[in-house]
Amino acid sequence: MAASGRGLRRAVSAWPCPAWRRAHWEAAGRPKPEYDAVVIGAGHNGLVAAAYLQRTGVNTAVFERRHVIGGAAVTEEIIPGFKFSRASYLLSLLRPQIYTDLELKKHGLRVHLRNPHSFTPMLEEGTRSKAPRSLLLGTDMAENQRQIGPVSRRRTPRAFPKYEAFMNRLASAIDPLLDAAPVDMEAFRRGSLLQRLRALSTLAPLLQAGRILGAQLPQYYQVLTAPITKVLDQWFESEPLKATLATDAVIGAMTSPHTPGSGYVLLHHVMGGLEGMQGAWGYVQGGMGALSDAIASSATAHGASIFTEKTVAKVQVSRGRVRGVVLQDGSEVRSKVVLSNAEPQTTFLKLTPQEWLPEEFTQRISQLDVRSPVTKINVAVNRLPDFLAAPNAPRGQLLPHHQCSIHLNCEDTHLLHQAFEDAMDGRPSHRPMIELCIPSSLDPTLAPPGCHVVSLFTQYTPYTLAGGKVWDEQERNAYADKGPVFDCIEAYAPGFKGSVVGRDILTPPDLERIFGLPGGNIFHGAMALDQLYFARPTPLHAGHRCPLPGLYLCGSGAHPGGGVMGAAGRNAAHVVLEDLKSL
Repeated sequence: MAASGRGLRRAVSAWPCPAWRRAHWEAAGRPKPEYDAVVIGAGHNGLVAAAYLQRTGVNTAVFERRHVIGGAAVTEEIIPGFKFSRASYLLSLLRPQIYTDLELKKHGLRVHLRNPHSFTPMLEEGTRSKAPRSLLLGTDMAENQRQIGPVSRRRTPRAFPKYEAFMNRLASAIDPLLDAAPVDMEAFRRGSLLQRLRALSTLAPLLQAGRILGAQLPQYYQVLTAPITKVLDQWFESEPLKATLATDAVIGAMTSPHTPGSGYVLLHHVMGGLEGMQGAWGYVQGGMGALSDAIASSATAHGASIFTEKTVAKVQVSRGRVRGVVLQDGSEVRSKVVLSNAEPQTTFLKLTPQEWLPEEFTQRISQLDVRSPVTKINVAVNRLPDFLAAPNAPRGQLLPHHQCSIHLNCEDTHLLHQAFEDAMDGRPSHRPMIELCIPSSLDPTLAPPGCHVVSLFTQYTPYTLAGGKVWDEQERNAYADKGPVFDCIEAYAPGFKGSVVGRDILTPPDLERIFGLPGGNIFHGAMALDQLYFARPTPLHAGHRCPLPGLYLCGSGAHPGGGVMGAAGRNAAHVVLEDLKSL
């Protein structure tokens, strides 16, 4: 292998210097002693917050501990010549207002839309020399119904457009809730009259959602609270279709399709869109780091300063209010406000002096559900995967299914549940749920000619292994290229293992160590109903304002949660701007 585990060596990049760094190269390593606002962490939400603040004249600095900005939305050349979206790898959820407000296209953002978008091959022996069955879904509803027919009985194809319309209506009702801070329950309980009136105004999106859903509210309530299997069983009898749809309900979450509330995670993944197309997903040209570069370019164009390899050691507090931060090198940076893009446990239990936070609050933070079942594997291959269910063209030309999210081990929902039970026992499943994407199918800038980059997102990998084992290089190898992951892909696409020229395996502990994701959780904490909206991060103190005046959450640990949305950063910036008026 060209690269693996601890032996990985990051290649020296020959990419052009991004605009944000060119504009502020002279500032590298030399922060000023004081800013209006400091942002901890240059993840995409932190960059969005900085861009919105700086556009309104709030002098803002961002401090990032890694050598590269973007947090999980980052491009790295792990294997020479191959550029990977190393953590997050697809774009859909980014709020449309952010595209417009920050002029991201002007700052270089280019997105390749995918259609079709989902491919589920079956692991079965062909009948009478025919290829195994598969399911290909896209934007053409008539074609979707034709695809569903061979893997279902009569009812399912007719029900699919009704199901899509049902889910789209729910998404449109919840959509406005993403673009505003949640209802401030603390203000209702203890705030001044002005604070209570302000909190009352935040009820408007909730009331609007109720009006949109109307008499169907009970059915939609079930989607949010029931197991996704119960919801899908009411619509379909086709197991491959149900398993394919259920992947969006469990991906990134330590839940089974039979877990109550798993329906919301599915909804969270269908609320996006690109280029005005609802539910569309795409690949960012140049990888996800190009999105972060575009946001950073927008921020620095208005005067924001972004510093890499600058770790914030602690939040400075004086007289009961935040006064800035202290960097790991001991230097102090003063500011009126501090926004943390770090996840809540790091923000409140490691960076903030505990004596300034309510004990009950920190206890709740320490009890947050941050379990994660995912491993991200970035693979460099010298030829396209060749699936038995959809054989490659004679000359190896790209086919429609190569641009999709390819779902493996998704013949039925029982397979997903069994893999979940394995992970709960501390055992990597021998048939994990795998989402396989080939971004270079639409973006040839990512790999050398004839080669491709493959993103593997494997679901139901335990953070802690049974029997006292740890995720060392031997266990990573046993799980990936010498174990169930590559073996499963080989069963669907013979020859895959022989095409691999290098790979980068990121288990949950690796995601935690490298990207600061607690427990490896890609959402900065579970997207369960007890950790959403006015309960995110806790019911005691939700939203972006923190118990300590001047400190704000702007990352995925705050409302509305995870995914490359930018909503948490945008909403936090608006809250900060409102509060700065009274300082």
